[in-house]
Amino acid sequence: MMDLQGTIIDEFTFTNNYDGIASLASRLTMDDRVVMESTGSVWTNLYNHLDDAHIPVVLANPLKTKAIASARIKSDEIDARILAHLLRTDLIPESYVPTKEIREVRALIRHRTSIVKIRTMVKNKVHAIVDKNGLEHDELFSDLFGKAGMQWLGTIRLPSLDRLMLDNHLEHLESLKRQIHAVDQEILAKASRDEDVRLLLSMTGVDIFTALLIRSEIGNISRFPEYKKLISWAGLAPSLHQSGSIEYHGSITKQGSKMLRWVMVEAARVAVNHDEKMRAFYARVKYRRGDQKAIVATASKMLKIIWFMLARREPYLSRNQRRYEEKLNRIEKTIHDGWLRAGLGTLA
Repeated sequence: MMDLQGTIIDEFTFTNNYDGIASLASRLTMDDRVVMESTGSVWTNLYNHLDDAHIPVVLANPLKTKAIASARIKSDEIDARILAHLLRTDLIPESYVPTKEIREVRALIRHRTSIVKIRTMVKNKVHAIVDKNGLEHDELFSDLFGKAGMQWLGTIRLPSLDRLMLDNHLEHLESLKRQIHAVDQEILAKASRDEDVRLLLSMTGVDIFTALLIRSEIGNISRFPEYKKLISWAGLAPSLHQSGSIEYHGSITKQGSKMLRWVMVEAARVAVNHDEKMRAFYARVKYRRGDQKAIVATASKMLKIIWFMLARREPYLSRNQRRYEEKLNRIEKTIHDGWLRAGLGTLA
């Protein structure tokens, strides 16, 4: 704790749990200001607690806080003092902090992503057991985890230990399926209340999950004064090396929102198969630079279009109208079902 002249008034540690954070908050008033680093998810509980107590919090970007990032001697005590001095002199490079509602959506989206990763891991273990026992199924069905595939997995004869492990994996998959369904219902409900999501759904390759993820990562589009800022923030802009009059553009920076960069690349993979405009752009780049760079370039182009869509409040001009209406109908059905569950009758 430091005054405006840089004199340390108090110095102490606290545990990163509810009791520790409450003890810190009890020492502060709304006239104080708090600065903390944005490091992983550690900052979230502390930030939320202080924000609820109406204590101003500045979230420092650790990559841009050069006095700390480039320091030869580092410790929590030294870093805290440097942050306090930077705060009192208004030299903190701040990180963007979305609204509480957006933070909750981000948490929901990332929770679903983690469940899907676990599901993929379990499916790989099932494939390993099937391959280990030399079992073929291509002529019976194409999807091992479809209805026919799951029935087949439940009846094939295996050594007792492999049968036990496979049954455990199948039970785990059923549990994960229920969890994903429950999360998807919540995602659908949140998407139904967001106008930005409705606009994003007009973009080819963007489904409801993707739209809500993009929305939660971008936040308010007005914080990006031009599309280049958004592309750079997603880490999809090429790196730049300059020496005198010579400029060299390298691979993408990969700095910024990892989630936004990932979902845009996934959306680009879908778009090049269903959108003539994106397919033509992808083909031109692929001819010169190969598949991977062409997909990244397509993702960057799509994000540029998304900036204009959100900034101008306009849907995607080259949209598939039938598919777009199907997505919107899913949202309208969610709203309608929600009214019925609440006993409010039907919507006009």
